Amino acid sequence: MSILTPRVSLAFRLALRELRGGIRGFYIFLACIALGTGAIAAVNSVSQSITDTIASQGQELLAGDVRFELNNREATPQEMSFLEGLGTVSVSTGLRSMARKPDGSDQALVEVKAVDDAYPLYGRFEAEPDYPLAALLSGQGGTYGALAAPLLLDRLGLAVGDELLLGNVKLSITGTVKTEPDALSEGFGFAPRLLVSRQALESSGLIQTGSLVEHAYKIRLEDRSTMSGIQARASREFPSAGWAIRTSDRAAPSLTENITRFSQFLTLVGLTALVVGGVGVANAVRAFLDSKRTTIATFKCLGAPAVVVVLIYLFQIAIISLGGIVIGLVIGALSPIFAAQFLAQFLPVSTAPTLYPGALVLATLFGILTTLAFAILPLGHAREVPATALFREQGFETRRLPSWPYILLAALFMVGLAALAILTAYDRFIAVVFVGAIVFAFVVLRLVAALIAWLARRSPRVSSPALRLAIGNIHRPGALTPSVVLSLGLGLALLVTLTLIDGNLRQQLTGRMNEGAPNFFFVDIQSAEVDAFRNLVQAQAPKGKLMEVPMLRGRIVAFNGEDVTKMNVPAAGRWVLNGDRGITYADALPENAALSEGSWWDKDYSGEPLVSFSSEEAHELGLKIGDTVTVNVLGRNITAKIANLRRVEWESLSINFVMVFSPNTFRGAPHAWLATLTDPSSTPAEDAAILKSVTNAYPTITSVRVKDAIDIVNRLVAQLATAIRAAASVALVASVLVLAGALAAGNRARTHDAVVLKTLGATRAMLIRAFSYEYLILGLATAIFSLIAGAAAAWFIVARIMRLPSTFLPDVAGLTLVTALVLTVGIGLIGTWRILGQKAAPVLREL
Repeated sequence: MSILTPRVSLAFRLALRELRGGIRGFYIFLACIALGTGAIAAVNSVSQSITDTIASQGQELLAGDVRFELNNREATPQEMSFLEGLGTVSVSTGLRSMARKPDGSDQALVEVKAVDDAYPLYGRFEAEPDYPLAALLSGQGGTYGALAAPLLLDRLGLAVGDELLLGNVKLSITGTVKTEPDALSEGFGFAPRLLVSRQALESSGLIQTGSLVEHAYKIRLEDRSTMSGIQARASREFPSAGWAIRTSDRAAPSLTENITRFSQFLTLVGLTALVVGGVGVANAVRAFLDSKRTTIATFKCLGAPAVVVVLIYLFQIAIISLGGIVIGLVIGALSPIFAAQFLAQFLPVSTAPTLYPGALVLATLFGILTTLAFAILPLGHAREVPATALFREQGFETRRLPSWPYILLAALFMVGLAALAILTAYDRFIAVVFVGAIVFAFVVLRLVAALIAWLARRSPRVSSPALRLAIGNIHRPGALTPSVVLSLGLGLALLVTLTLIDGNLRQQLTGRMNEGAPNFFFVDIQSAEVDAFRNLVQAQAPKGKLMEVPMLRGRIVAFNGEDVTKMNVPAAGRWVLNGDRGITYADALPENAALSEGSWWDKDYSGEPLVSFSSEEAHELGLKIGDTVTVNVLGRNITAKIANLRRVEWESLSINFVMVFSPNTFRGAPHAWLATLTDPSSTPAEDAAILKSVTNAYPTITSVRVKDAIDIVNRLVAQLATAIRAAASVALVASVLVLAGALAAGNRARTHDAVVLKTLGATRAMLIRAFSYEYLILGLATAIFSLIAGAAAAWFIVARIMRLPSTFLPDVAGLTLVTALVLTVGIGLIGTWRILGQKAAPVLREL
């Protein structure tokens, strides 16, 4: 230790002294580290900003301390007494319905929310004009006030002061909704908001037997210290209530979870950029050490121990990388402030300048580990090369690996990088797959580079000197082939993967799914209306196919008698347990399904309740034939045995259910009906006529035009895809930087080659052709690999994970080829142009 300390001190002083000459050759190094670190810091800072705001504003977002939710029924007197004993209660009711003009000329789907005088218990509801909510919603002479989202007024061509019909009640639009404090906690809505009083909703006649209605009971607790035990107490006193309970510390769990998932994905994309940048780090370090070969040789000749030489340049690399990390951290720290300007209208984001140390520390660790993992091997090469070789201008172009301590250190840092990515991930399985994919991609890319060099080495002799020189450059010692393929291949493959996934999803939404989907869904058809409704629709659409099924709502509460809230449910099947599910009964197998296991019950079956479960979801949940499922329907727990499993094509958008029960299960239970109308030959005008006729004849029936819903989803997918592609472009930018660095790293060898060839009679035009051919071949080979790898990854995600048809998109192939060729040839020639003008004498004197 006494010997090592002076050496470390000496190396550090020499490193600082040498840095006085500037960081020329390290700009790409600096940019790669700053880009990757900044991406990770920014993503995690913005994510933490949103989740922290949700946590800190839980009462406002929930509009209460606790929220009890019941579907399709109101609380019983006993349940209401229990809720009122906890504190002040505010009741709101939500449902989808059709709002229409009084003259019946137009209508629109709306998200109705009926509130009482106590709403909101926390936060502030803002309307335009900003009058008291009770005054805006009050009724007079059978007409009630209503507040509408501006989008609804635009769709129907209405203004404040106009009238609107909802079910059987007349509404006067008294203003527009400006700020709804608990909107996020109530989930995503496909239609614009229409806010009314509970008295107006009762007068509308929309709440009938079997109607799809959500009743929310929000409570301001008398004693907030009791909040943690409320859920257990409610489940104990009312085990069959079937209510969903949410507290203000988890006001919007689905939103928080989705933000965390998306943040993890973007973090992994940022890590991809950082890892790609790691290749740039290695290239930059090698090029930097190559430029310092005379200095290194001098140190060695003067007796400097090898460890001192390594430490001198390790300190320089560490200092410069810290500079890049600091730049990235500044970007990450400022990101929440800029993001707030764009996200504030959609999400709760704090606009106050706030630092998120956890996100910045995580980005710093990623940056440090990446630098060390990729810089150690080039430093090991510098230690091994003797001084005489350095003076002879032989540099570091060697196929030998450095000594084992450097290989071990590099491996340890890479393992640390992988461990950090996995341990800090929300979904560690995805992180493990990602790390494995990165390692696999690096190995494959190295093999691809080796294959290109092997093919070039064994290619037949060509007559063109320029092409012959290009082929020779591809397989010669110190060739650019590994660096170009590795740097550009990973970024392009990622971009191809994301673009193909996006393209397939859009094609599914606008093509196949749209073609086979019904024209309409009709919800909340009462049993007494079914026959007359059928006659009306068949008269309006004689060529259409009308399907009708009974529909109830139920929440799965147990599998095989075990409470699902206490089970470790796989993420893939968790959606089945989130909230209430639509359920039905049938005496025969639905025509759009096929049995995969078991058999269907007889038409006159009257034994114990049976259920048919969707096979895919059953396997994801670990269910099999003979297991039992307990569902809570209308406040009553019903247990049924799984009799069979069936294949369900969810992408068809026809009537499908996770669970179909035997008819005796719900005999006598009140319910409504669900119907679909499919008519491929129908025109938009005919669809509009059907919508108008059904809405005017049956104002309590909700009509959903499927194409409108698909358009909304398509816009959301487009917005999400834009964000993902923007994030992926960070990896591509890193690839471009690394490519530029790789070309710069090979400039010394290229200069020697160009000078020697010019001395032997080669013209500048011939050299430009030779270099262009070389870059063209490398770009083409990299593009082909990226297409194959990206297409394979996209196919796996779309076909195996999303379970959708996957197709290859030629336009993506063309764009990838053009991008690869433009980048390699363009950047290559830009870097080569200066080399071609190099004077021969100074270079020849050094050879």
